[in-house]
Amino acid sequence: MFNDYEKKEIKTSRLVVSYIEAGDPQNEPLILIHGNTSSNLFYLPTIEALIGRFHVFAPDLRGYGYTERLPIDSTEGMRTWSEDIRSFVKELEIENPHIIGWSMGGGVAMQYTIDYPSDVRTLGLINPLSPYGFSGTHGIDGKINHVSHAGTGGGMINKAFVESLRSKNVDLRDSTSAPNVLKGLFAPDFEISEEMQDLFVKSMFLMELGDEFYPGSSVPVKEWPFLGPGTTGVGNTMSPKYVNLERIADIDPKPPVIWFRGIEDKIVSDTSYSDIGLLGKLGVIPGWPGEEVYPPQPMVSQTRHVFEKYRDNGGQFKEIIFEKSGHSPQIEEPEKFVLEYQTFLNHL
Repeated sequence: MFNDYEKKEIKTSRLVVSYIEAGDPQNEPLILIHGNTSSNLFYLPTIEALIGRFHVFAPDLRGYGYTERLPIDSTEGMRTWSEDIRSFVKELEIENPHIIGWSMGGGVAMQYTIDYPSDVRTLGLINPLSPYGFSGTHGIDGKINHVSHAGTGGGMINKAFVESLRSKNVDLRDSTSAPNVLKGLFAPDFEISEEMQDLFVKSMFLMELGDEFYPGSSVPVKEWPFLGPGTTGVGNTMSPKYVNLERIADIDPKPPVIWFRGIEDKIVSDTSYSDIGLLGKLGVIPGWPGEEVYPPQPMVSQTRHVFEKYRDNGGQFKEIIFEKSGHSPQIEEPEKFVLEYQTFLNHL
């Protein structure tokens, strides 16, 4: 299983990037950008399904997999990673690629498209990061809850899970072990094969940990829940203090966009179980100041709002819903994912 690929590395102008390459070089190029708590290995089933049509490249992002361990400057938002991808594209002379970004990688893909719209053939987003970041905003237009950005950034990531990654914990009796956290990527009824689970857990353990990587640094603030974003590491890149991708609605030219969304997603959702507003409302984090001060973030509604503006401004946008999927429809419903993607491309 998963044999039709090569694992390579290349030194770019920014860092040494580890990547998977597969498919006929005569085919159209496709770049797959993975999400948080993962690596390019999570894309192996997708690569296997798509290599008949594409020349596929799947890099490991900085801080993940086998790519060079260089610090992550959170004050650049998604740009540390999107500029790494740009240097990768330039070094390999990849021309006008299709791009797919998953979860946090969707944020990276959006930032890349904002900065280099004429170089993106199409943009695919799989349960992407909201254009307004993760936690700390309200309303479909992403208004911030506090100037301090309380409740966002590296300090909000479960410390027990970070320790599980550090200790390579696979104890199924521990809810924060890697295999149990992995299950949260999928709908409750999805059964992952033992081979795939082992591959993905191995991938999770390749993450670099610490204040400059995962989860990132934090600072005390006066507002609930009394921690705000620092300036380094993964968690802070997604704070609305540093990332805002709504400008994608105004780019020119506008590559066609397809958005794949799992109904059972509990990570990027209007009721995300990783969102500080919802965790406060549910009593998981004590002291919640209430709906008026810190409501749950409507992540999906925010994404739809931005891309409806994209369409209103002349762009092409299609939303595909997966009824049986959680955060990872490309893994949970791969046949539908490939069919919908191929159909989208065939009708351009």
